[in-house]
Amino acid sequence: MLIVKDKITISVDGRVLRLADSIVDRLYIRNRSQAIEYLVERSLDREKTAVIMATGPSKQLRINGNEFRSTAKVGMSSVVELALLKLREAGFKKLFIIGEMKVLTAIFEIVGNGRKYGMAVEYIEDKNPPGTAASLRQLKGRVKNTFLVAYGDIIFGKINIEKLWRQHFKHKGIATILVTNLLSKGGKSIRIRYLGVEVDGEKIIKTYPRAEYKQCRKIEKALSFSSLMIAEPEIFDFTGDWLEEDVLPALAEKGLLYSYLGNEGEIHIHSRSDISIASEG
Repeated sequence: MLIVKDKITISVDGRVLRLADSIVDRLYIRNRSQAIEYLVERSLDREKTAVIMATGPSKQLRINGNEFRSTAKVGMSSVVELALLKLREAGFKKLFIIGEMKVLTAIFEIVGNGRKYGMAVEYIEDKNPPGTAASLRQLKGRVKNTFLVAYGDIIFGKINIEKLWRQHFKHKGIATILVTNLLSKGGKSIRIRYLGVEVDGEKIIKTYPRAEYKQCRKIEKALSFSSLMIAEPEIFDFTGDWLEEDVLPALAEKGLLYSYLGNEGEIHIHSRSDISIASEG
């Protein structure tokens, strides 16, 4: 794939140039330009922020008397721990978790402040949440750079987060969502379960919220939002209660929503049968 790079003119301190020159090894980093690009990427990695959306009424998120979807045990770990480990592996250092107090308390009992996972975790209480977009909007002013959003009821250990992250920077959109044509629920592969989308290349040209679900299923090339996305802070300025019903369709209409196709097999944890399948994998 051809990667187009912009040529720019910048003024750089002599110390930075000497540092850049010092890491040119003619093998992996062949010249000064690649060295500066590498240093910039390393700097951005130190600021990488993620958000886990453990949102929704706690009663609906409870799997049994002691477990919510995010805290459900999968083997020797839990859904939220698997998410933290995957995010840390991808270079994320700062994490916000949004949810009702009961859910946040249960998560805190497992991961605490995140220090043992090499992350800084901050909890945001979601009181009477009207929808996912309204919940996410509570981070306006707190998150000022590109960030990742993951729904709290998915296991995404097989997803290449780095490719999703880099895909976002290839265009000038406000959000890049992970899309797939298959979702796993209850041990079965289900086509188009959530927000359906049509793509042209990598740009999303049409979205199908739940009200248009039947229409979406008739489209062979339609894909589905897979509960992971990279976004810019400008997403907070879009109105509406729901990401799926309001914000993402508005972004698509304005040509600001892009996609990354991944069929690695994330698992949505909504029931005990989902947990059993995840444990076997």
